[in-house]
Amino acid sequence: MAKRSSLYIRIVEGKNLPAKDITGSSDPYCIVKVDNEPIIRTATVWKTLCPFWGEEYQVHLPPTFHTVAFYVMDEDALSRDDVIGKVCLPRDTLASHPKGFSGWTHLTEVDPDEEVQGEIHLRLEVQPGTRACRLRCSVLEARDLAPKDRNGASDPFVRVRYKGRTQETSIVKKSCYPRWNETFEFELEEGATEVLCVETWDWDLVSRNDFLGKVVIDIQRLQVAQPEEGWFRLQPYQTKSRRHDEGNLGSLQLEVRLRDEMVLPSSCYQPLVQLLCHEVKLGMQGPGQLISLIEETTSTECRQDVATNLLKLFLGQGLAKDFLDLLFQLELSRTSETNTLFRSNSLASKSMESFLKVAGMQYLHGVLGPIINKVFEEKKYVELDPSKVEVKDVGCSGLHRPQTEAEVLEQSAQTLRAHLGALLSALSRSVRACPAVVRATFRQLFRRVRERFPGAQHENVPFIAVTSFLCLRFFSPAIMSPKLFHLRERHADARTSRTLLLLAKAVQNVGNMDTPASRAKEAWMEPLQPTVRQGVAQLKDFITKLVDIEEKDELDLQRTLSLQAPPVKEGPLFIHRTKGKGPLMSSSFKKLYFFLTTEALSFAKTPSSKCVNELNQWLSALRKVSINNTGLLGSYHPGVFRGDKWSCCHQKEKTGQGCDKTRSRVTLQEWNDPLDHDLEAQLIYRHLLGVEAMLWERHRELSRGAEAGTVPASPGEAPKDSLAQLLRVLQDLREAHSSSPAGSPPSEPNCLLELQT
Repeated sequence: MAKRSSLYIRIVEGKNLPAKDITGSSDPYCIVKVDNEPIIRTATVWKTLCPFWGEEYQVHLPPTFHTVAFYVMDEDALSRDDVIGKVCLPRDTLASHPKGFSGWTHLTEVDPDEEVQGEIHLRLEVQPGTRACRLRCSVLEARDLAPKDRNGASDPFVRVRYKGRTQETSIVKKSCYPRWNETFEFELEEGATEVLCVETWDWDLVSRNDFLGKVVIDIQRLQVAQPEEGWFRLQPYQTKSRRHDEGNLGSLQLEVRLRDEMVLPSSCYQPLVQLLCHEVKLGMQGPGQLISLIEETTSTECRQDVATNLLKLFLGQGLAKDFLDLLFQLELSRTSETNTLFRSNSLASKSMESFLKVAGMQYLHGVLGPIINKVFEEKKYVELDPSKVEVKDVGCSGLHRPQTEAEVLEQSAQTLRAHLGALLSALSRSVRACPAVVRATFRQLFRRVRERFPGAQHENVPFIAVTSFLCLRFFSPAIMSPKLFHLRERHADARTSRTLLLLAKAVQNVGNMDTPASRAKEAWMEPLQPTVRQGVAQLKDFITKLVDIEEKDELDLQRTLSLQAPPVKEGPLFIHRTKGKGPLMSSSFKKLYFFLTTEALSFAKTPSSKCVNELNQWLSALRKVSINNTGLLGSYHPGVFRGDKWSCCHQKEKTGQGCDKTRSRVTLQEWNDPLDHDLEAQLIYRHLLGVEAMLWERHRELSRGAEAGTVPASPGEAPKDSLAQLLRVLQDLREAHSSSPAGSPPSEPNCLLELQT
């Protein structure tokens, strides 16, 4: 049984930020840290004091984390980025909000004395003496201390204070992983109530020493539970009250939700998984139709989460296509109007959205990537709406003339026609590149819709059903927000955003098969109509080829694609190298392009992709592909072995144990993450537990209907039997959870201080 924690984080926007640039504005971005480890960096929003990010992240992390901190920074091109302010949310605060922390929070000042990190290793004991007891404090070592000097390290020493007496360790030069192994003793009086304070400092020759953190020990508790040894988390000074400063640094709107899950062994979830898989295999002929019942009892707020969990569960069981086919049939059975087909936020629509993001994201990147990159690189002014046209001067030096509105509209139409034509051509050529499971799913959708609406007047309906997902719910959102689909690392500026929006509208018109209703909404899109009409023909031809895949071809194509390990991460990294002498050796970094798959890590001198990845994204990817490595080390040396010692902790033994603990459990959830079947089953169980009362009520209704003879029963099995099995499975899982160990995180000797928010 394992306890797994995850954080849903949405960084919405900021307001009333202070100006950090001479222009009276700022270029803000956010950095998210979990216990001082940076894990997320948002895009920079240029020249604004009220930035909007709207970025969402899912972070998996150990249950023992303490705080999540949000730092708002101002990006500077020529100097170090300025810190505007921060928001800290302790784990206890997040745990006290089961539905999540949401709203505006004031930014607080970043005080160097509060920006501490790391841990210190202490051994504490009370020894009896002839006249009085003696307190013995052994200061052994520290790790991951904050670097305070320009060389990227510190010169740490420890100051131990008790009842007016102070003793200090020696100074360890240039290390954030010092080792002291020094012991101090203090005389204790009977009934002593004072505390022992262990402070870590960075020694400076000229300026004042920098505070690195402290630990406060309760002597009375130590006398009861002695001796005590372990790693103590360093705590900050919090002597300043900033109540009167609240709001001066602006505010940040956040949505943060902590979820703790106790995941049982796989065998415990097998009855639930087998029951759901059996229902999917039976399809519409299933006696109980549990999938339909789950949809009925799922609220709109949590439908996306439930759809994603079910989709991943069936994807791991090889039944994703069958699951989606069942949902298609359920929605078609209750739809009579073709213009409303798959347009609501039903379980079918949400599940298909999740399916395309999980199974088709690499395909999306291959088709859309070059077009999106070209739009970003050109940065052309594009506008088709006459009411929004900005007329600017054009021409060479000395011959400027105002550009007419007609010229702007014509140039814009040419640019958009070129982008739309390139996109449709790339899509037409991509049939073989589309994953086999995606093609087979669209084949089922196409067939089901054609069976439901067979008339000649509904000739385009099967095509529109496919494009409602492929274009309207997958390609168009990715065009409008390329960063959210990992197509770009930064948000688009206002000009590029407008181009992308108009291109997305054009793709939607093509996806709607150029219906009169879609043309009537925005008549100013008329200049694109020739390309749109041509695109409809191209798209219909593409869909016809896309769904023309037989079972044998599906298996062969899937087998071929499975032999190619898909990249988990790819992009440039800067590799540090020893700086040489002379004018030709001035650079100390080398740029290489790395490719990480589930099987290997390779690099080349030139890129095959223009994707740029941050260091924390690479670390997250490496951790995920190494998750099943049984030989993972618990500690490592963050420095290098130079000369006769490690640069980090100054140990003399090259093969000595690492001085810092490995951080192998903080990862960012992405579309290409490996499936976690047990976690998905646990999340489905937790959802079903929340709607158990409705399931029981439905079971009683079916029982009364069977007794009255209004519900036909199949031979040997009543319609309510699968629901009864589900309720028994939920009861068994509840008992398994209650009988298993609590799995609470290990206790730590130090107490977490409350941080202001």
